[in-house]
Parts: sequence; C-alpha cells; structure tokens
Amino acid sequence: MTPRRGRPANARTAGLYFTLPECSDISDPLPREASVRPQHPPGVAGLRNLGNTCYMNAVLQCLASVPPLAQYFRSGQYVTALRKDCREVATAFAYLLTDLWLGDPDCVSPEQFWAALGRLHPAFTRRTQQDAQEFLLYVLNALHEALRKYHRRSCEKRSTQKCCRKVTSSETSIITQLFEGQLNYSIMCLKCENCTFKNEVFTVLSLPIPSEYECTLQDCLQCFCQRDTLTWSNQIHCSFCETKQETAVRAGISKAPKIIIFHLKRFDIQGQVKRKLRTDIHYPLANLDLTPYVSPVFRKHPSYSLCAVVNHFGDLDSGHYTAFCKNSETQAWYSFDDTRVSEIPATSVQTTTAYLLFYSCQPFSNPTLKCKC
Repeated sequence: MTPRRGRPANARTAGLYFTLPECSDISDPLPREASVRPQHPPGVAGLRNLGNTCYMNAVLQCLASVPPLAQYFRSGQYVTALRKDCREVATAFAYLLTDLWLGDPDCVSPEQFWAALGRLHPAFTRRTQQDAQEFLLYVLNALHEALRKYHRRSCEKRSTQKCCRKVTSSETSIITQLFEGQLNYSIMCLKCENCTFKNEVFTVLSLPIPSEYECTLQDCLQCFCQRDTLTWSNQIHCSFCETKQETAVRAGISKAPKIIIFHLKRFDIQGQVKRKLRTDIHYPLANLDLTPYVSPVFRKHPSYSLCAVVNHFGDLDSGHYTAFCKNSETQAWYSFDDTRVSEIPATSVQTTTAYLLFYSCQPFSNPTLKCKC
C-alpha cells in the first residue's frame, strides 16, 4: 500500500464513486445514569452521535467487529508499529476499541477519534453527513499511514548463465495484511488485438448492481468481472497502434484479502439526475465462494463469512446509517443505531438497505507482521 495524501486514490477504491447523502441526525445527549442498565457482552456498546455522525458510528462498529483488527489494537500490539509523525488517529482508534470491548459501558463517545481524524481531514468535523464508504477509506488509509513499515524483499532469478538476487522494498501494516487485495485488468485493443495487463490494489471493492429489483451478490460480482468495451471518449491509447482505439477490458480478482469489503453502488448521479438503487440484493451469511472470480494461484481463502453490514436508509437527500455486526465471542448478531443496541436473529441481517458488506475468510487466524520473503 503506497502512502497517500488527501482523497484515497482510485486504485484502492476499485471503481469508487461517491455521493454525500444528507441526513437529519441530531447529536445524542450524554447518557443518564439509569437504575437498571442492559447488560451487554464485551464488544456490544452503542456510540454517541456527535451530530450527523451516524456514518462514522456505523463504520466504526463494523471495524470493531473484525476480530484480528480489534485484537491487534486492544492487545497493545499496535504500539510497536506506531510512527511518531502520525500516531494520533491510530492511538485514538485503539482507545475507542478498548472502551467498546470493556463490556461495562452501554454507550461510548467517539469524540476523541472524530477529532483526531478531523485534524487530518477537516471535512469530517463539519457536522454534515458524509458517505460511509468514503469515510471508511479515509480511516483505513489513516491507520495504514500510522502503522506502515518498510521491508526489503529479495527475489532470486536463476538462469543458465548467472544467478542474481533482486532486492525490492515494500510496506506493510495490519491494514494491508487484512484488507488489501489485488485486481487484474486485461486490456485488449480491438484493432490490433494486442493485450496488456494492469494490476491495482484495493481495500474496498465497489460493485455495480445489475438489476433495479432483485439480484444476488454473485450477480454483482459477475457484472464487475464481465468484459466491458470502451468506445468514443473512453478509448485507451494503444502502444502498438500509437493512437487511441476501442478497447475491451475485463477485470478479475488476482488476490483476495483476508477481509473483503464490498461497496454496493446504490448511489448514482448522471448529470442532473440523482437516484438511489433500492435493489434487493441477496448476500449469504456464510460460505461465500469467491473461487469463480479469483485467480487460481491465489485461491487461499475459498470460503468467506459475513461479519458486519453498514445499512443506509432514505435517499440521496436525507438518510441514516446503521450497522449489523456479529459478535466474535457470543456469535450473535446485533443492530447498532448510534446509542441504540439490540440483539437480532440472523434472519434479520438480510435487508434491502445493505450498503457495505464485510466478509472474513475461513478459517480465520490472527495475522503477524513478519515479512515472508
């Protein structure tokens, strides 16, 4: 993952486009001490709304429900990887996760994290609604910047004439190890049929929705991976023809991450026309098979299970974000609506409001930060 400043690069969003759906959230008051408080298990606590911050609360609840990420920060392991020049966001994130997993408070304030991220990206401190997917990208990027380490990797190249060792450098963090995947694009000129390949890394995979009424997550993946023809103003320069030509492009997942996040493209803006797709997308809670979409060489995680969902209610002009998260200790699902938390049956996790889907591979083990050369 390369260092970035400002808006996350398109390569990491895999087809990102975003809108800023507004909502009428109001800030939650500090919770009053009640004579009888609901007893929640560790990892099940609400987040106070600071004023139009439901998008932030939903994303943070989902990240807190990713077991190896939560464990990495709660255990203090992150401290040894902290960079001195940009540690504030990661430290505030660790404190927030610790508070959420204490199992004592029924509501936690994310104000410290909100302020820390806002100093990097002031747009998030304006108390105006933001897009949850864009916010997620900024959070992952900020955490990676705070924790990234450079490694020198050596690769041996042997031939009949000589043996040489090529040394390259790369950077890694808990974010790259968990969330970073790689896409491969095959690009063929339709005139000379010359074919080239391009690789891009991603942390969130944006999927088109092929139907306005009903489809499956697999349908969205197939639509993403199908061949697309670029014509007219979208033509690509061909190095063999030495001019722009009509081009056929096909995308595929060359390497799937341990945690794969799908962004369902429900918001669409074409000129002056804005709309939200309310398609009923059927997504599995377990045994998601990515085999048809992943290169055979990297089919290390054939089966994925859903661990969290960000929901969006409303339309582009007014809306509200909530989250469904599976608790790693109780294996039960919970609904998080700012400070309001309730256990829900697994049958209620499948809804038409899903916007971001978090899937983890099976079996799941805590990653290490050691470099495998």
